[in-house]
Amino acid sequence: MTGRMEPKPSQTVSGRRLVEMALLGFASGLPLALTASTMQAWLTVANVDIRKIGLFNQVQIPYTLKFLWSPLVDRYSLLGLGRRRGWMLLSQLALIAAIVCMGMLASAEHLPLVAVAALAVAFFSATQDVAVDAYRTDSLKERERGLGTGVFISGYRVAMLVSGALALIIAASVGWRYTYWLMAGLMMIGVLTTLNAREPDADGQQPRTLRAAVVEPFLDYFSRRGAAAMLVLVLLYKLGDALAGSLSTTFFIRELGFTMQEVGLINKVLGLAATILGAIAGGLWMTRLRLYPALMGFGILQALTNLGFWFLALIGKSYLGMAAVVALENLTGGMGASAVTALLMALCNARYSATQFALLSALAAVGRILIGARSGYMVEAWGWPQFFLVTCAAAIPGLVVLHLWRNRLPMSTLNGSGAA
Repeated sequence: MTGRMEPKPSQTVSGRRLVEMALLGFASGLPLALTASTMQAWLTVANVDIRKIGLFNQVQIPYTLKFLWSPLVDRYSLLGLGRRRGWMLLSQLALIAAIVCMGMLASAEHLPLVAVAALAVAFFSATQDVAVDAYRTDSLKERERGLGTGVFISGYRVAMLVSGALALIIAASVGWRYTYWLMAGLMMIGVLTTLNAREPDADGQQPRTLRAAVVEPFLDYFSRRGAAAMLVLVLLYKLGDALAGSLSTTFFIRELGFTMQEVGLINKVLGLAATILGAIAGGLWMTRLRLYPALMGFGILQALTNLGFWFLALIGKSYLGMAAVVALENLTGGMGASAVTALLMALCNARYSATQFALLSALAAVGRILIGARSGYMVEAWGWPQFFLVTCAAAIPGLVVLHLWRNRLPMSTLNGSGAA
């Protein structure tokens, strides 16, 4: 120590970078609702059995398996655009085609074909996520990650509003086919952003062979102290939050009696505003908070807000109750998403960021996809109130693991003032 004040590096992100993060977040978030809540609303209105609706969660399984093909994103450059932008563009163009096909098949008479088309959308969406997550991890410096991630999540949630709330409102007027075709057209936002983005400086970090791209990311990750502990934490951290949201649209429409338009306006629009506020607030707080208290505090809030769904299940239809529950659940969910995304980015080596981030984020999606697929059976066996109590309890193991292994976190602070 010399005794004089060293200039503190800027924690701001350039305006261009923030816009880029917001638009790429939009492109990443748009396909998700089309195979989740929006498709769930369509199946519900079409009077599909609730057990089949729950099983349709399995079309999103590519999100949990994307680490299997992520080494290709680390190894190969495509379309003359580099490792990140090339794969982003390819997956975005494929998504446009797959969403158009899904719209053409939107009929209760063709459920198997709808499932295949939805699976294709999920596959290309997961591939886009691999490339975009790697691009974000490579582009944002450590001090930029909190705010940059918050802006990315905000763009992601805006897209989910468009493909969720807006899609429900449009579908009520023009039908599902034209609604899905409109969503396919909006994917051009991602295409244009990718074409105008700047490829991160690889600095000689591209793996030399496919074998190196497949094997070395895992050797690198598991050579670290506490590697397995972090995998368990990522798996469990948002389990309760994901399980509570797995049938929320069906709960609001079928159990409480809200219309699709009401769900779109209240659940989606208010939820978006709350999530953006939570993501930005979480990102800003994370420039000052240590990682452990950020994850613990936001995780406890996520668990407690699940009790709001339980309360609604007891009292029945209530506009004020729904608004309060949606606002609180999305506010805390946005905070938790910012914290856990910053954790995943910190765990990645830039040389293998596509594969390592894909592995970690796939684990984070397990609760939403695999366990969520059984949610319909849980509701049928226990009823809605007991189901939501279980979702609250499901958050506890992740918080226990976080507390027990807090000293194994990859860094002690998020603002660069502490040591790993």
